[in-house]
Amino acid sequence: MIKKEMIAMLLAGGQGSRLGVLTKSVAKPAVSFGGKYRIIDFPLSNCINSGVDTVGVLTQYQPLRLNAHIGIGIPWDLDKNVGGVTVLPPYERSTGSDWYSGTANAIYQNLEYMETYNPDYVLILSGDHIYKMDYEVMLDYHKASNADLTIATMPVPIEEASRFGLAITDETGRIIEFEEKPKNPRSNLASMGIYIFSFPVLKEALIQLNEEPNCDFGKHIIPYIREKGGRIFAYEFNEYWKDVGTLSSYWQANMELVDIIPEFNLYEEYWKIYTKCDNIKPQYLGETASVSRSIISEGCDIFGTVENSVLGPGVTVEEGAYVKDTILMGDVFIGKDTRIEKAIIAEQTHVGEGCELGVGEYAESKYDPKVYQADLVTIGEHSVIPDGVKIGKNTAIKGITVPEDYPAGLLESGGYIIKEGDVK
Repeated sequence: MIKKEMIAMLLAGGQGSRLGVLTKSVAKPAVSFGGKYRIIDFPLSNCINSGVDTVGVLTQYQPLRLNAHIGIGIPWDLDKNVGGVTVLPPYERSTGSDWYSGTANAIYQNLEYMETYNPDYVLILSGDHIYKMDYEVMLDYHKASNADLTIATMPVPIEEASRFGLAITDETGRIIEFEEKPKNPRSNLASMGIYIFSFPVLKEALIQLNEEPNCDFGKHIIPYIREKGGRIFAYEFNEYWKDVGTLSSYWQANMELVDIIPEFNLYEEYWKIYTKCDNIKPQYLGETASVSRSIISEGCDIFGTVENSVLGPGVTVEEGAYVKDTILMGDVFIGKDTRIEKAIIAEQTHVGEGCELGVGEYAESKYDPKVYQADLVTIGEHSVIPDGVKIGKNTAIKGITVPEDYPAGLLESGGYIIKEGDVK
């Protein structure tokens, strides 16, 4: 039997509905970030930088883009004969087939994969966080504590603590109580959704709770291990970590990359972030181009003005166009004399000439106020914006739009145009 000390199970099947039209046809971990990267690149890079060379990636929602990006794991040096990266979608069994119905249920359905490597420890990760962490240091802490389960935690402001699962610890770091999103928090140590289990403990808990509907780590597995007297410890992490699960946090995290001294540094030699790179032409800045405090990826053609923005590969900004505080994903085209402020525009979108995006006063979204906020213009992939239209704040667009979709040439703040079915 193959023997690995620790393997990683990376949960990457989430729909990411709070990212609105950005995840209508792509899984959240496959959404682009920081220009040429995708969100899943960060936990995968952490794995190989930490010496974890066996990673199971659990996919479910819209997996095509994610599967194509991961491939056989070459960019992360995870193309191994033994171990490496393995994509693990739900599959049919002799007793029937099941979708993954909870984080722990997804892991349970891949028990056979884990047993193949007979690991001492299993690292559970989420595929939608931006951070750098040495999992080997966390494993050393787990061993030194003689823990059954170690939960990575991060101090958060006490006024925000009720949004998280919270650990209450004793002086040794052992978790004596764990509260899931309490109204009156007694701790500010928030779970990051990163766990190291001693494998026998995890296996026993998964088998015992496999009939539990929507079996989840926070709601079921952790309380079960606690009730059995298991040793659960908190590993405190005090560096950059961002959950980019909302449009505002996703936009903010990208904007932080272009700070003069970015809190999260993509350029460190000793902890590289790896990604799948296509062979495309170099970037080109024309005679009329003006670029300041921005990330410009390979293959971009810039003839207009770009300020404080993040541009993915193959973006074109035509002469006279002005782009500020904006994320343009791969192969977006911005026409002449168009002005854009505070927008997120997904792949292969065409914005016509003489448009204005981000105009007018604040208005609550008429489509989904919980998702579309922070004054952002959000445009899904493969969309078309006709020449000369104006688009307000807190707006959502998906699909090929025509001038008739914009009464008096305007989509007012809070408005939306969704052309491909009424799905948020």
